[in-house]
Amino acid sequence: MISTLRGTAVHIETDAVVLDVGGVGFTVAVTPQVSRTAHLGETLQLHTQLIVREDALSLFGFANRDELIVFTQLLSVSGVGPKSALGVLSSLTVDQIADAVSADDDAPFRRVSGIGPKTAKLIVVQLTGKLAPARSTQAPDAAPNIVVQVTQALIGLGWSERIAAEAVAGVADDASPADRASVPALLRLTLSVLGPARREPAGG
Repeated sequence: MISTLRGTAVHIETDAVVLDVGGVGFTVAVTPQVSRTAHLGETLQLHTQLIVREDALSLFGFANRDELIVFTQLLSVSGVGPKSALGVLSSLTVDQIADAVSADDDAPFRRVSGIGPKTAKLIVVQLTGKLAPARSTQAPDAAPNIVVQVTQALIGLGWSERIAAEAVAGVADDASPADRASVPALLRLTLSVLGPARREPAGG
């Protein structure tokens, strides 16, 4: 079993990194959060889970052991495979997952790509009692870094910084705690208010 890997990042994608460990390159599936922290030529250590299939050996890597533990717990849920489990951890933090399970709230899981209503409910039911809820609840306001990320995404889609920032702030005020804590969810809600992406005239 490969429990950890520490090596030089020689290739980085949104959902995977290649680590050179003693001259051997290991491809590791990771969350976007992990790939953003990786830098070419620099050392990266990951907590890993080796998934053995008849036709493949796949490594999944995480920034800390808590994420790895939640990943293995998600794999115990009927209908949740490695890619779906990684998708959950790409969209929700460990604390958000634990809080949703503790509150018997399957809505955050239904918003994860590839997780249907039935599987979302199974995650809550089958993980109840297995995950400790977060020690502190989510602050009422959206986390600053999430607001910034959503604002930057909107700017990239053609909205001005002023309009993007005002829209995100307004949507965050009315959004649920789960939506405020999720970049994809808050972005979708804000886009539904703003409408199609557009480019503003110069100086506008």
